[in-house]
Amino acid sequence: MKGNIDSKGAAFLWDESFLWGLVAFRALNANGLKFKLLRCDDIKQGALAGYNLLFVPGGWASNKLKALGPEGAQAVREFVKGGGSYFGICGGAGLATGEGLGLLPIGRRPLKERVPSLSGRVRARLASHQIWGGKEKQHAKFHIWWPSQFVVNGKNIRILAEFEGATEDTFSSDIKPVDVKDWAPFEQSYGLNLDPARMHGDPLVVEGRYGRGNVLASLIHFDTPDDASGQAVLGNIWRYMGGTASGATAETETPRAGRQCAALLGPIEELMAFGLENSLWSPRGWTIQWRRGVRGLEYATLYEMAKELAAMTKDVSDARLDELSQRLGMFCRKAKTLLTMEKAALSSGEALSFSRASSPEMKELREELFSSSKSHGGEFKRVLDLADSLLYEKLE
Repeated sequence: MKGNIDSKGAAFLWDESFLWGLVAFRALNANGLKFKLLRCDDIKQGALAGYNLLFVPGGWASNKLKALGPEGAQAVREFVKGGGSYFGICGGAGLATGEGLGLLPIGRRPLKERVPSLSGRVRARLASHQIWGGKEKQHAKFHIWWPSQFVVNGKNIRILAEFEGATEDTFSSDIKPVDVKDWAPFEQSYGLNLDPARMHGDPLVVEGRYGRGNVLASLIHFDTPDDASGQAVLGNIWRYMGGTASGATAETETPRAGRQCAALLGPIEELMAFGLENSLWSPRGWTIQWRRGVRGLEYATLYEMAKELAAMTKDVSDARLDELSQRLGMFCRKAKTLLTMEKAALSSGEALSFSRASSPEMKELREELFSSSKSHGGEFKRVLDLADSLLYEKLE
């Protein structure tokens, strides 16, 4: 897939986005929205000069801030302060908060007060604004994917959308809210806030000023695949914030059934099939829904990135692609062993979680593959970084 190149309209910060960078890349291309991919090192070297808009997709905000470093963070602040626009989705929105770049006087709700595992299509109340295309009075439904929650700490923040409630497409962890009448036993068992009603009235999209620049931070994923209404708003935001559109969608290449494609896709396809066959996750539109205690999003991330690489990789000698295939294959073999342990624990009625393992062996293997961090770590992060580097070069 080739991007719609924009030399001076919109810059797209790629680093530490992974699946969410790829999702956003596809959505922008599908809607003919022009952009130029940049990395944190580019920003440190002054690459934002002359752009109208910096777009930052989802991902861990803390990792994005670390990748930018003090020099890159200051470069972004100066860009916005001087009149540039900043548009962040989910993790990119979190980067704009007081805990990140400090572009807006908003924070993120403490974890113990959040509903941290909410995902899917939700109902939103919209304030009058041109990004909605005149649809403010209609019943609005958009997608969120495990967002943090905003707390407005200062004045001059305009709330453009608020959380109203769950829909039939919403999950809280691995539970559908439409099936629950009393959340108390579930919250006690999971050790988490799960009731979506706790989020009622919370800001989902906010707008404010930083210096002479405009900042729009959204917990709504307007880039969600197959969401026509969300992507229509994405286009409206793009133009409102100073981006441009080509009117033409980018070309998508057909995967080549060659040696390198098979080496890349074979192990991760087998792992995804293993999870399905053993009821550790199930299909959910463009992604999967996994059982609590299993790292489903990480596996789905590697799968999507491997598919994208395979779709654009010709059968030529590439040492880094061979290294990625070897690392991914080894990771998938160990991950299958871990999933087998987790399946046995779940089948016996044990309540697994991110931090709760059923045996020292499971804990040790989890640590090796993912580390103990909720963010990316372990062998997973090493495979992810290599895939990300190759993907950036081919997309860029």
